[in-house]
Amino acid sequence: MIHFSADKLAPKQNYKFLTGAVAPRPIAWITTKSSENDVVNLAPFSFFTVVSSDLPYVLIATTRKNGQKKDTARNLSQTKEGVIHVVDENILHQMNETAASLKPDESELSLIDMPTVKSRSVATPGLIDPLIRLEVKLQHEIPLKDDQGVIISDLFILKVLDYYFAESVFDLDKEYILNEKLRPVARLAGNNYALFGDILTMVRPQ
Repeated sequence: MIHFSADKLAPKQNYKFLTGAVAPRPIAWITTKSSENDVVNLAPFSFFTVVSSDLPYVLIATTRKNGQKKDTARNLSQTKEGVIHVVDENILHQMNETAASLKPDESELSLIDMPTVKSRSVATPGLIDPLIRLEVKLQHEIPLKDDQGVIISDLFILKVLDYYFAESVFDLDKEYILNEKLRPVARLAGNNYALFGDILTMVRPQ
């Protein structure tokens, strides 16, 4: 085995190793709204996972750049709400466009041709085209610091308030999400993504 000690690696090396090893990762394509000018921010994050089901909590981690929060992180801190969309193959290219770095008073919605829809429980609008979206509110915000005490990342634990599923990807009788119809896209390392593949069913031991 090839070995590296994490504490002897540069941040870029740790990033490469982590994003390559912890893969595939789901993508949270999230809309948030600025409390200052009502600009809707739209950005993808692959540091994203479920953290609880008894209480419907998900987690998004956003890294800082030059010590500054990203627009999504700042908006979540201020308005404490947003809408997460699941990325499928049909909207992959639009999602990628919104990874561009824009000024805080510019909306990534201007980069793509995708209408929005009014949300039920939050003021932030959602996107119409994604097949699944989740309205969320901020439950906990946790700043992560390096060994020198500098905040390098922001963790947001978000409570799901509302679920929206397109009829084409949801079995209403069984209340199942049909992954083979949804065909979610996952993030790999670098500029790479994984498309939906085969499903393998295994029964858990009792």
